[in-house]
Amino acid sequence: MTITILLLLSLLAANLPWFSERLFYLIPLKGERKALGWSLLELIVLYFLVGMIAIAVERGSIGQVAAQGWEFYAITFSLFIVFAFPGFVYRYLWRKS
Repeated sequence: MTITILLLLSLLAANLPWFSERLFYLIPLKGERKALGWSLLELIVLYFLVGMIAIAVERGSIGQVAAQGWEFYAITFSLFIVFAFPGFVYRYLWRKS
């Protein structure tokens, strides 16, 4: 059950940058549209935020955090990018300006 919740949280967090013109839903930006770079920055920050939540859940449920190599982080970041695809499509390919 916990894994399902973490995956759904990751799916939600990966799509958040694409649905608002504000930075982190709080800071209004100058200009009409938020640039792609700001959305990618949000995506990276949200990846680390979800990762910290996952580490806290792992520490709380198992009692220790398993050591991971760079491969683990490359795969999870790639999965996070795949999760972000629906929001990207909505923002840049589907939605009419």
